[in-house]
Amino acid sequence: MATYIGALDQGTTSTRFVVFDHTGRIVSIAQKEHEQIFPKPGWVEHDPAEIWRRTEEVITEAMVAKGQRPSDLAAIGITNQRETTVVWNRKTGQAVYNAIVWQDTRVGDMVTEFTAKGGQDRYRAKTGLPLSTYFSGLKIRWILNNVKGARSAAEAGDLFFGNIDTFLIWNLTGGVNGGLHITDVTNASRTQLMDLVTLQWDDQILSDFDIPKVMLPKICSSSEVYGRAVFDPIKGVAISGDLGDQHAALFGQVCFKPGEVKNTYGTGCFMVMNTGEKIVPSKSGLLTTLSYKIGNAPAVYALEGSVAITGALVQWLRDNLNIIEKSTDIEPLARTVNDNGGVYFVPAFSGLYAPYWKDSARGVIAGITRFVNKGHIARAVLEATAFQVREVVDAMETDSGIELANLRTDGGMVSNHLLMQFQSNILNKLVIRPVVQETTALGVAYAAGLAVGFFKDTNELVTKWAEDHRWKPSMEKEKRDSLYHFWKKAVTRTFDWAE
Repeated sequence: MATYIGALDQGTTSTRFVVFDHTGRIVSIAQKEHEQIFPKPGWVEHDPAEIWRRTEEVITEAMVAKGQRPSDLAAIGITNQRETTVVWNRKTGQAVYNAIVWQDTRVGDMVTEFTAKGGQDRYRAKTGLPLSTYFSGLKIRWILNNVKGARSAAEAGDLFFGNIDTFLIWNLTGGVNGGLHITDVTNASRTQLMDLVTLQWDDQILSDFDIPKVMLPKICSSSEVYGRAVFDPIKGVAISGDLGDQHAALFGQVCFKPGEVKNTYGTGCFMVMNTGEKIVPSKSGLLTTLSYKIGNAPAVYALEGSVAITGALVQWLRDNLNIIEKSTDIEPLARTVNDNGGVYFVPAFSGLYAPYWKDSARGVIAGITRFVNKGHIARAVLEATAFQVREVVDAMETDSGIELANLRTDGGMVSNHLLMQFQSNILNKLVIRPVVQETTALGVAYAAGLAVGFFKDTNELVTKWAEDHRWKPSMEKEKRDSLYHFWKKAVTRTFDWAE
């Protein structure tokens, strides 16, 4: 009998395969980074072939490390960077262009064009999303309009579109030899092409964007047996979970009740609130999206606040300015000073996401004096994440009418105590970190396990959640208000920089 469950977590900067036991403990893990490609300012790409190679490598490495066989796994779930767009030839398996990453801003002119015809929110009632460079739909349109022969091939039925989950499931289940072309409701909701009520592709938006429907995958639930892997180390194992990374983290944090919230600190920052079976339109700059859909049960919806640049700002400090050697150096450097020295860093590298949705914003460092040193810059970099999260919390409380009692956190940055304490201070709320911090992988493992009976139900999953650490606010109101005032002031300096 299978005693483990697998999770393939394909993220913005790396791919990992994690094997969990029934308690949610990690048994084996392998991870590899892939190249970030920046052809032009504002353009961000990945090589889909490299991502597939990394996927093969980490699955093999994790399975071999503990001598595991396919029969040891009850099922596998897949979670992925959302909105990152791949178009490939169904006959050859080759992508017609690099994957266009969620952060990419090249479709800004299209956003302007469609906004001029009907406003930024013209599709929000159907999709829950404003017009933005963020989502997949206009990225597909860009590829069809700019890659020679792509449109005619798409119309002939030779090209497939998918976010990364779709691309990987297709390859894992056979690729050109009968691979499954599917996605789940959470990933489909990030294309700006799916109707939130019907959970189907919207013909009117497809017509507006000039995207052939034949390119698009079948929309499935987030937890069901889709098919079986043909790839040797996991050959015959059921693929039975599919969730976009932020939805998977919500699942992993067992936020199954309306009003429960998690925040993931990764390349970007993403706060998601479960709103139950109710679609809650946002009036405060948030996204209305899917939480998950388990089998034939009704879909569960969410409000989301998306912040583009958080952990990526630490990487920028490391790779572009060489102020630190490795990402973990940021905390000791920031601790060399007592405060930010009056410096505020607004990382609008690819515009501003929630709650502003300004594609023309660009990054700003404000408040610099001769007094400022690299310690102050490092501290401002960390504080930028916490300030952006505060803005999303404010919007979420306004939209939902629910005051958050605490914030459940996960992601790579939650090991940074300085950041987490400042987050608690600027929110004036408890910030809580769970024992298992790989909540994205864990969440999709849960979804996959539910589909095959490895886990009984969501009530069983709730009993597995445990707290590791909590941070309590310790900042005076006057200081908190002053810091937030100057942050807001700095944000306004980023507006409309790109013309």
